[in-house]
Amino acid sequence: MKTGNTPVITHVTSVLAQDGLVDFNFGLLVDRFWANTIDGLAYGSIYALVAIGYTLVYGVLRLINFAHSEIFVIGVFATYFAFAAMGFAPGGTAQVALLPLIGSLLVAGIVAMLASGASAVLLERVAYRPLRKRGAPPLVFLITAIGASFAIQQIFLITLGGNSQPSIRLLRPTEVFSVFGARVTNIQILTFVAAIVLMVVADTFVNRTRLGRGVRAVSQDPTTATLMGVNRERVFMLTFLLGGVLAGAAALFYLMTIPAAAVYNGGFLLGIKAFTAAVLGGIGNLRGALLGGLVLGVAENYGQTFFGGEWRDVIAFVLLIIVLMFRPTGILGESLAKARA
Repeated sequence: MKTGNTPVITHVTSVLAQDGLVDFNFGLLVDRFWANTIDGLAYGSIYALVAIGYTLVYGVLRLINFAHSEIFVIGVFATYFAFAAMGFAPGGTAQVALLPLIGSLLVAGIVAMLASGASAVLLERVAYRPLRKRGAPPLVFLITAIGASFAIQQIFLITLGGNSQPSIRLLRPTEVFSVFGARVTNIQILTFVAAIVLMVVADTFVNRTRLGRGVRAVSQDPTTATLMGVNRERVFMLTFLLGGVLAGAAALFYLMTIPAAAVYNGGFLLGIKAFTAAVLGGIGNLRGALLGGLVLGVAENYGQTFFGGEWRDVIAFVLLIIVLMFRPTGILGESLAKARA
């Protein structure tokens, strides 16, 4: 059955293909299906870890913390300088035995998580807490978040320059096994497994611990939670700390995946995509952030293969619009306040 719009859509599609704006390559999509899926899950895991920070802050404070992308960048530079401080020189891949390699990655990861976590707490104290004390409207918080994001970017630009830092690679991507001919590398496995483990830890913390119950209580009803003895300021600080720590972990895996990614504005696009993942899964939902990140990463890879590499970023935001048209609360849609223990 034909609709009135079908000829128009067919004509537009044909024009785009003839003009070379879009490369509709269905055969390549089929050929690279498993490779794109595996790659997408690895990238999506990084999106998910950053997205948890967005969803935590929004779930508790109803604040979209656009400066969270710069908290991630702080973690990236902390990882890079930790590698450099341990004696790893830029260029090539370091020849390190297994145990020292694991130790070096753990040290760099801890440094990144501490740096990002501490920076997130400092951001909350300096930028957002004074506004809360003055009863500022939500729009002021949003503008402050955007201003803080650009301020941190400019600090990195002034101190480190506009060029990315020379790459430092500790671990070379090596095939561990294959799925229908698509290789699965050690870095992809490590990134995906770490994202799942960290997500489980964060979810367990929020749903099973005393501090986590305080987070959910403040998210549901801040006034009642205060009357029941919950320290709201401590909960706010804890929320930023947890989001920052997870962003620092994401920074380690991001730099392992893209060794030359330490650049002052490296978190801008990734931060927007992580926020997109949080909204896609259901803003304020920890499990939704993980699901949204994985779905976004896979969809991007499918899209760039089918439409062409330059359409990768377009696919991410078109997917968000389509999902929200049919499910405005996101895929899962349950808020942090309603999460059950």
